[in-house]
Amino acid sequence: MWIWIAVVVVALVILAVAGGRLLGPLGGLRRAVVKLQRRQAEVLELQKAAEALQQRVESLPQIRK
Repeated sequence: MWIWIAVVVVALVILAVAGGRLLGPLGGLRRAVVKLQRRQAEVLELQKAAEALQQRVESLPQIRK
């Protein structure tokens, strides 16, 4: 009886260690996702500014030589 309990406990410890090693890098991935989302928002703002600038340039009278 005690042998089976010891086997189950050892198996659970091994499973916990393996799970910890697999889940450890997820924190880094989460930070990378947040960073990419921030960059995406910056790109969208720059794109809007570029479109507004393009409209202003197109609305200027053409200079003829």
